[in-house]
Amino acid sequence: MAQAILAGGCFWCTEAVFRRLDGVTGVESGYIGGQVADPTYKQVCSGTTGHAEAIRVTYDEAAISYADLLDVFMATHDPTQLNRQGNDIGTQYRSAIFPLNDDQRTEAEAGIARWNAEHAGQSAVTTIEGPAQWYPAEDYHQEYWEGEGQRNPYCLAVIPPKLAKLQKGFAPKVKA
Repeated sequence: MAQAILAGGCFWCTEAVFRRLDGVTGVESGYIGGQVADPTYKQVCSGTTGHAEAIRVTYDEAAISYADLLDVFMATHDPTQLNRQGNDIGTQYRSAIFPLNDDQRTEAEAGIARWNAEHAGQSAVTTIEGPAQWYPAEDYHQEYWEGEGQRNPYCLAVIPPKLAKLQKGFAPKVKA
């Protein structure tokens, strides 16, 4: 099993997308890239800790590649928005990739370049950061869409369009 760490705005939204991918065995919401040890959700939301809301994806490399994960990541959030995703504004909602080794860093550079080449006239502001300490989010954030999220108006407005993009662009990679 391998892992990838991606920050694409609200972790509830990115977690919902990546849980549906074939070959993904786990997705954990958390915080990364800041200067405060063991931050809380309230601290991260203040925008003062430097952390990004992110997901740590555990996946089977025989079933899905890191490059595929990056392509899904870039397609299911807006990598052109600096420090925001929709109504979520602040550095905690930045678009960032946190490679766990040199190969992932090289793949991340290639993934951003691939997205830029496919979207002439647009430019991704996605950063490549790290290494950095991972901090799991509080338990109530885990598997949020599957529980509370389907009653949350914000999630109901934001997550279904992301899932539709996933299905449209990556149907062969979506779990049955």
